[in-house]
Amino acid sequence: MSSGMHIHPIQQILTSRTDREHRLRQQGKVIWLTGLSGSGKSTIALQLEQQLWQAGFVARLIDGDNLRAGLNSDLGFSPTDRAENIRRAAEVACLFLHSGIITINSLISPTHELRAMAKAIVGPADFIEVFVDTPLHICEARDVKGLYKKARAGEIPAFTGISDPYEVPEAPDIRVQTENTSVDEGVQQLMDFLLPRIQPQV
Repeated sequence: MSSGMHIHPIQQILTSRTDREHRLRQQGKVIWLTGLSGSGKSTIALQLEQQLWQAGFVARLIDGDNLRAGLNSDLGFSPTDRAENIRRAAEVACLFLHSGIITINSLISPTHELRAMAKAIVGPADFIEVFVDTPLHICEARDVKGLYKKARAGEIPAFTGISDPYEVPEAPDIRVQTENTSVDEGVQQLMDFLLPRIQPQV
């Protein structure tokens, strides 16, 4: 590539988001689930995607574990890598959003700063922050992957909730409290909240 050539976005010549949403008969949004490891984010996100599909919507799940197995496999868990993990997830969500697709992101995203960055990338009007509110002792009791046990033993450094902090969202758009709520109830709560926001504009 010659030094005189520059890369410019080509958004202006792509099919517009409005046209894509009209074709899909929905409004694209980014639903960002945050919470501790073991809080139930992935389970809720997966069932939410299925419920949206069954209701006639086109949705796509972006799960933190899947990202780290592929697109973000080069990243570790340093503060810099955590930020890059969130940045890439938000940028991918943006690509889906501008295609008119409802995107469900399930990532711990432990700090106010990281979630604010994701929101800024997506745009406040299209970003729906969902706090999957599960107490640490319940997450630790589940410990499906055995991560908390390893973190307590010092085998996993910088583990959110144990050696690294999780900053509770101050004003999430919706809070799903799983301690006394089933997955089905939590997903229905989300569906009731989302439907008015993703229905096609008349």
